[in-house]
Amino acid sequence: MLTTKASSRIKTYYEVTKPKIWYLLVFTAMGATYTASNLYHIPVSALTWALVTFGVIAGSAAANTLTNYNDRDIDAIMERTKERPIPSRRIYPAKKALYFGLILAGISLVCAFAINIWAGIFMAFGLADNILVYSKFLKRRSRTNIILGGFSGGAPAMIGYVAVTTTGMWDLGLVMAGLVFVWIPMHIWSLTLHVKDDYNKVKVPMLTAVESEKTSVRVIAGTTLMMVLFSVLPFFMTDASGKHLFHATYLYSAIVSGAIMIALSIWLLVKPSERASWTLFKFSSPYLAILFIALMVDSALR
Repeated sequence: MLTTKASSRIKTYYEVTKPKIWYLLVFTAMGATYTASNLYHIPVSALTWALVTFGVIAGSAAANTLTNYNDRDIDAIMERTKERPIPSRRIYPAKKALYFGLILAGISLVCAFAINIWAGIFMAFGLADNILVYSKFLKRRSRTNIILGGFSGGAPAMIGYVAVTTTGMWDLGLVMAGLVFVWIPMHIWSLTLHVKDDYNKVKVPMLTAVESEKTSVRVIAGTTLMMVLFSVLPFFMTDASGKHLFHATYLYSAIVSGAIMIALSIWLLVKPSERASWTLFKFSSPYLAILFIALMVDSALR
């Protein structure tokens, strides 16, 4: 039985991986695997499922841990983040988190390359984009940080897809990854809209911090509309014979859930408030999950 001290330490290291973030990313990877398996009638072995699941968990956890390490100085200043494990010194010295993150990154790469070369490439790309491009180089320099850094969000879906097949990798696989990529800006900006003082305090040029509230809500509404329009794209995709890959189940799910997202963004646009932005943010994660559930269900019904 674990001692109280050991249990607390495990909980702290689990917390530094930001599990609320990687839960959804792991789900998109599994959704892509299941969908590709159904569409191409390719069974997925238990070993492949394990490698995809644990690989994406380790990779996402590594990226979050290492970005937490990179941000330890500003996290200690921002009200929203000062109680995280590193700035609160529950993990001390901070290099313990660095080593932990690097070990997780190593595990993720071993799992991904054990699947196939493409899975390994997408895992390496995702880690590099999130840890280096976003966290190290862009976050404190450019308002485009979350856009260019958002490519990593689509990596788990690509890993899940290529674990099954490379057929359609640059078509359906890329579109599934794109669902995550176009979702990220709206998701993050709706969260950061009403904490601009925190970002200005540490000189991080998050778009919602450097632009006026009026401009920010317009951008959020615009990206929400773009995301909803993009979400319908899988319905129009066909296989080599010209047969639609997805049918009404996916289309109606995308339209109904998208309509809710647009309604919430209009609410924020008409009446900018912390409640409106928080509601949009909170619904955005279930929205992405709904899209991937619809892909899985529709593909299973073919």
